Amino acid sequence: MSSVLDQRPAPPADVQRPAAPRRRTRLPALPEVRWALAALALFLLALPAYLLGGPAWLWGTLFAATYITGGWEPGWEGCKALKDKTLDVDLLMVVAALGAAAIGQVLDGALLIVIFATSGALEAVATARTADSVRGLLDLAPDTATRLLPGGAEESVDAQTLSAGDTILVRPGERVGADGQVIDGTSDVDQATITGEPLPVAKQAGDEVFAGTVNGAGALRVRVQRDPSDSVIARIVKMVEEASETKAPTQLFIEKIEQRYSIGMVLATLAVFLVPLALGDELRSALLRAMTFMIVASPCAVVLSTMPPLLSAVANAGRRGVLAKSAAVMERLGQVDMVALDKTGTLTEGTPRVTDVRPLPGTGLDEDALLTMAAAAEHPSEHPLARAVVDAARTAGLTMPGAANFTSAPGLGVTATVDGHTVQIGSPSRLFTGTAARTPYEGAVAELEKAGRTAVAVLRDGQLVGVLGIADRPRPDATAAVAALTELTGRTPVLLTGDNEHAARCLAAEVGITDVLAGLLPQDKVAAVKEWEAEGRRVLVVGDGVNDAPALAAAHSGIAMGKAGSDLALETADAVVVRDELAAIPSIVRLSRTTRRLVIQNLAIAGTFIAALVAWDLIGTLPLPLGVAGHEGSTVIVGLNGLRLLREAAWPRLAKDTA
Repeated sequence: MSSVLDQRPAPPADVQRPAAPRRRTRLPALPEVRWALAALALFLLALPAYLLGGPAWLWGTLFAATYITGGWEPGWEGCKALKDKTLDVDLLMVVAALGAAAIGQVLDGALLIVIFATSGALEAVATARTADSVRGLLDLAPDTATRLLPGGAEESVDAQTLSAGDTILVRPGERVGADGQVIDGTSDVDQATITGEPLPVAKQAGDEVFAGTVNGAGALRVRVQRDPSDSVIARIVKMVEEASETKAPTQLFIEKIEQRYSIGMVLATLAVFLVPLALGDELRSALLRAMTFMIVASPCAVVLSTMPPLLSAVANAGRRGVLAKSAAVMERLGQVDMVALDKTGTLTEGTPRVTDVRPLPGTGLDEDALLTMAAAAEHPSEHPLARAVVDAARTAGLTMPGAANFTSAPGLGVTATVDGHTVQIGSPSRLFTGTAARTPYEGAVAELEKAGRTAVAVLRDGQLVGVLGIADRPRPDATAAVAALTELTGRTPVLLTGDNEHAARCLAAEVGITDVLAGLLPQDKVAAVKEWEAEGRRVLVVGDGVNDAPALAAAHSGIAMGKAGSDLALETADAVVVRDELAAIPSIVRLSRTTRRLVIQNLAIAGTFIAALVAWDLIGTLPLPLGVAGHEGSTVIVGLNGLRLLREAAWPRLAKDTA
């Protein structure tokens, strides 16, 4: 059976798909790698001379150079930390190596330096790879773009100079220069760099495209909607970099006890040295055992157990268009056991349409006049329902008069002066002021609400003059996302909405939600969240509007839908879904839980290694080289284990996305 790809036209022969920019840091560019390689080379040169009985000046010089090249940097950093009254484990490793050399264990001390330097180099590589995955997103955006001038002429400009309102031409095979909306042309666009979608997505007039994505075989004219500094890629990089500067509670706890642990470890090392010495042990044997203890008891692997997994998860989510604002957020998202979803713009597409225009008899208004008056009053508003009314008037070819004295109250509606009349638009239950005025249209409102539409009342000078019916469609992935969240938390999400109960329940039934709280003002949503939190629930609130911001702030975690979300919601939320894909909500929760499990794995690995090696050293005789290998090996293991979350396969997908 032919696939969609089989039916797409092949790109012209002279059009080459641009190669993905190189995003990986060159290993020799890292000083830790250069010093580690130098130390290893010197050690390998000294080893045969030492083992074969060569002249002491030769292997002694080479071993000394090994100590210097591999140990000067951690030693210097440790001395600077000591100056600030902080005990650095790096300094302890260097001291242990020098102590080994002082008692004649030159080879063992040099081996410690080489392995320790190699471990530091691997940590530097791991950190660089995490940073590369984020910085590389900026490289995806092209340096230049073709801007179309008013007369139809073209000019090649720096993509960073584009601004909202410009029109650019994207030829076949080129990368899109800016976030914008297609105004002409059809093509397939490879969005894998932003969304992770494995197949190109068909684009035509009205569709949104993103900077850095690759155009297929067709030419597109795109109207720029965001400045380059505010593009999806730029926002992802900025927020992920900000997140990388924060610390999760687990990391903060580890750092809090690290100093106490290090001081205790030094005191224990002194005891391991002095007690056997007091009992008659040889100086060399007691000192070697104490240094081995200090090495294997150092908490290097414990310290490295938390941040690499968390930052890798933040970077991975950022590449999929989910911006976690901090490492603490990434850790906290996995703790949620209840989800509350907003309706309009969250569960639905956020682009409702006017389906019914019903003027009240005796008001002198027909359908066009009622729609014109309502659209004029709603024109300054940014609410999705207001945009639906305005779009309906424009589609009908109606001319809207100007509006003055516009005010908007979240959850209540709007008020404006149109043609000398005070016009109010909002929920019938909140704007009807008297039963006499509402009686003629109680049936119409009930009929609209029964059909799952949102009824919007229109009042002129305090009197009801008509009702509008507005309908919105659920997002295509809403049902699958609700099912996935139900599986994750063990209970279906709750629908929190200011809409009427019947419309809310119609949508809830369609997407698989059973618990609905409707007709809520912003403070009602906050009260509901606080009540659940008081019961011990860890609530995740997902919303997009100004009226959702208080609940987003009050919840254990808050996620905003970023494409149409209000600035207040985006600022208040802990994370932002840039492309408004509901499927990303269960994915980020799953990723957070995977990250938490991996952190626990790392801590268990580090703790097991430390306990086993310490017990071996205290009970038996642990050779120094083996202790060094075990200690540094555990550090490398937990570091590489955390980097597993950078892989594309680490991002969880809904079943329908992987089919």
